[in-house]
Amino acid sequence: MSSSSSQPVSPLRQRVTKVSYPVVAKLHAMPKLTLPGITLVLALIGVFAPLAAGIPALILLALLLSWLGFLSWPVVTTGQRALRVFSVLVILLFAVSRIASSGN
Repeated sequence: MSSSSSQPVSPLRQRVTKVSYPVVAKLHAMPKLTLPGITLVLALIGVFAPLAAGIPALILLALLLSWLGFLSWPVVTTGQRALRVFSVLVILLFAVSRIASSGN
């Protein structure tokens, strides 16, 4: 596991962390299944809803996972980082494939 104290923190990371803190604190205070529930709902809407609702849900899901991945990046292992990036890419590729298949 990498340590964030041994590496300098960029101004961007400092700003994002500071702005994110109230939201993360609010999420932390909610029941444990809130964030997985939000993720599941966005994924189900993205997969099963009509394109007009599905694509925005997939984009929101990708943004949510990207944001959480960015915040956790300094404290996760290389394998965990790869899984976070892969997850976001799969969601975005699925969104693109939904758009492409709608034209057929």
